[in-house]
Amino acid sequence: MPFNPAFLAETFMTLLKGVPLAFQLALLSIVAGGILAFGLALMRVSDRWWLDRPAQFYIFVFRGTPLLVQIYIVYYGLSQFPALRYSFLWPFLREAYWCAIIALALNTAAYSAEIIRGGLLSVPAGQVEAARACGMSGPLLFRRIIMPLALRQMLPAYSNEIILMVKSTALASTITLMEITGIAAKLISESYRPVEVFVCAGAIYLAINFIIARFFAGLETIMSPERRNLPATAAAADKREEIHA
Repeated sequence: MPFNPAFLAETFMTLLKGVPLAFQLALLSIVAGGILAFGLALMRVSDRWWLDRPAQFYIFVFRGTPLLVQIYIVYYGLSQFPALRYSFLWPFLREAYWCAIIALALNTAAYSAEIIRGGLLSVPAGQVEAARACGMSGPLLFRRIIMPLALRQMLPAYSNEIILMVKSTALASTITLMEITGIAAKLISESYRPVEVFVCAGAIYLAINFIIARFFAGLETIMSPERRNLPATAAAADKREEIHA
């Protein structure tokens, strides 16, 4: 088929209608998954095996199986249990929207838990001991010392996880949700122009993830004084070299 700029423009505008749903799926699953991931990470760093082992098993299962399979199990599998069909949860579990959020949240929790655990373990023991010597302990130590330092370490990896989750919302189209990819599939069945439609869909995902990547890059700069002062430090070093020369 010949190149048609008008079709591309119309397709792009049509696909934009799926952005709010994709954004909702990503945001709600990331928030819910982040809360669950924080609890799992605390279980993983615990010295008690009866907390660590269940968290390990959960992470192993959800990291070791495809997200698409998990979505199908939640959407099609939960209806096989009569106890769920007659419970107060069924009005939510029978909706593709909530099933997609549940599956995405459970999946991202497994990956995010390991990211958070790595951040917590990266905090230097000397800084923790110094804080305790100053009288900090318990929640105050965690809030003022451990969590800020861990957050700086895990932010790059967590930003990648968020970008992956935004892209993973495309799988929600397999359970009838009309987000960006769902609308794209509908347009392809009507126009038989898969290349142009998927190019437009890819451009939208690319733009969204570019904004997310730039946001986290700015956040990393704000939270890392050494990076924020890098240009000034480099200029001062060059100046000293000129003086000595």
